[in-house]
Amino acid sequence: MRKLVPFLVTMIVALTGCSGGSSPADDQSPEERLAEAKQNFDAADYIGFTLNAAELPADLEGLLSAEGTGTHDPAFTGEVKVQAPVDLIAPLIAVDGAVYAELPFVGWSELDPTAYGAPNPAELMARDGGISSLFTATTNLKTGDSQRSGQQILTTISGTLPGEAVQDLFPSAGSADFTVNYTLTDDNDVSGATITGPFYEGFGDQTYTIDLELDADPVDIQAPI
Repeated sequence: MRKLVPFLVTMIVALTGCSGGSSPADDQSPEERLAEAKQNFDAADYIGFTLNAAELPADLEGLLSAEGTGTHDPAFTGEVKVQAPVDLIAPLIAVDGAVYAELPFVGWSELDPTAYGAPNPAELMARDGGISSLFTATTNLKTGDSQRSGQQILTTISGTLPGEAVQDLFPSAGSADFTVNYTLTDDNDVSGATITGPFYEGFGDQTYTIDLELDADPVDIQAPI
């Protein structure tokens, strides 16, 4: 029994630590957490990026999804899917201010993503005016629930995004406010965000979900033509 009691105490302490526990982020305001999240995003060398539209109106030409890896050059390589009269799914490279897509029967061609109501995916990675700028442009912040996912504690922070901030990334967006829900790790990395608002003016509110990985595998991004 004398050997069993210390063992049980140790197990209870360990289990308590696994089920909850505190982290340095617990003492930070949501503004401080998102400011640090921007610093972490801007310091990452390679960022895994996935964007998905919840649903788009049938008569709207717009971005359905994008998946790939970006850098702060800014540059991006991956694949995009665009809703159009004939839906387009194509490998895409964005670098040096130009966007290239590998089109069927044509090969690599330069295109203007704004013609499809889509942003330049490379610009999403820019430290100034990119997606991380949305973190610190968000107002009316509220900290929501936390839950454990593996070794991480994930916390939701919600708020309001001015339309002007979103327009810098999505030129097709309207000027009305957007709502946003960020998911932050206990290290203040934004692992995901869900943004709802007038991404395509005149078509009501649309929702995009973004997933981020700040330690993605290195990629070499070069213009294909």
